[in-house]
Amino acid sequence: MLISRQLLPGLQPFAAAAPSTPLGPFVDSVVAWTTWATLMGFVGLAALALTAAGPAAGRIGVDTLTAVTTRLSRVAVALGVLAVPAVLTDLAHGASASGGYAYGAAWNTVYDGSNDGRLSGLELTFVLIGAALLAPLTVRKVAAGPARRWLLAAGLVAGAVALGTTKFPDAVPDDWGRAVFETGMWMLHLLGSAVWIGGMVGLLLLALPGAVAPTARGAFWSPAIRRFSAAAMSCVAAIALSGLFLYWEHVDGPTQLITTMYGRVLGVKIIIFGALLLLGAVNQFWLHPRVEALRAAGDRRPLHMILIRRFPAVLAVEVLLGLAVLFVAPFLHGSARNQAYQADVAEHSRVALAPDRLPKLDPKESSTSTWVWGTAETAAVIAVMGAGYRLSGRVARRRANAATTAATNDQGDLVEA
Repeated sequence: MLISRQLLPGLQPFAAAAPSTPLGPFVDSVVAWTTWATLMGFVGLAALALTAAGPAAGRIGVDTLTAVTTRLSRVAVALGVLAVPAVLTDLAHGASASGGYAYGAAWNTVYDGSNDGRLSGLELTFVLIGAALLAPLTVRKVAAGPARRWLLAAGLVAGAVALGTTKFPDAVPDDWGRAVFETGMWMLHLLGSAVWIGGMVGLLLLALPGAVAPTARGAFWSPAIRRFSAAAMSCVAAIALSGLFLYWEHVDGPTQLITTMYGRVLGVKIIIFGALLLLGAVNQFWLHPRVEALRAAGDRRPLHMILIRRFPAVLAVEVLLGLAVLFVAPFLHGSARNQAYQADVAEHSRVALAPDRLPKLDPKESSTSTWVWGTAETAAVIAVMGAGYRLSGRVARRRANAATTAATNDQGDLVEA
């Protein structure tokens, strides 16, 4: 929204410089990134062990299931424990008036009766509960036992609650409907990112030597990747839909992606996310079909080098891009709408206005067209993700059939097949 001299006749144009919108201290983003990385990593590893890697390993045998569960659980517990000092450091940095770290003041705010204190306390409590629930699975005698699924499921729920408290409302909302919907979008965004990025971290850990025996790789990786692909595409759909809502809420048009600091940071995040999607497509339509061919051929041909050499490398790049997205996210302060509006107000003001005195726009109000567009976008995203998953499955089956034929006839190499 622009402020003109007709609306504010007492203001003179170009009398004051537009307010600057700094990115914020680098250390603040590092502290926030550490919190997000530990919480999301815990949730993603627990989800991977429960829904993809565990079932795939269980079909092979107890030894594989034990090795996979213990490796993922040990790293998840470590991340859950590390999340506690990360959260406390974030709180201590916010409690310090000098920009330092007031750990005593931060600890006193936990469960101090305020909404912020309760949410911080729940965040710390539930991540510790999650770590405690997964701790027995770090022991090999328990990792493949009957309690494995229940412990993983309970730990996942506890971790999800801890992650969700970071975006729960800290005050009684005036508009409950909007607050519930907005919180739901944030939950989709956070949990989708956690399962996707944390799951990639888990797959990379399992690709390292010692988790899956060489003789079991063909039987493990094909169903594990296929299961994770289904979860990952669901997460991408959740991230895309919630991201579209947050874009609508905070940005008034593509030009603000260039003219405002919020928009430029968001643009960087979108570019990294796009690169992550591109690599995911490579995995889905190129690497996974070759893994299917490996399994169909019984892991007897040179194609296993594709899995051994290229799969961890692609995963490592994906993990780095995912962590980069988490690092960029804390730089998103305010909204592009308000930054553009405040710059225009300052431009038409006779005196320089302090940043805390600049007016802000009211939140956007949804209309019938908003819901129509939102419904259409939801249907389109779900259709694209579903079609992509089905298409990749067909490609994988065709390549597996070709690999089986080639192995039977003992002709050529599976790469060509």
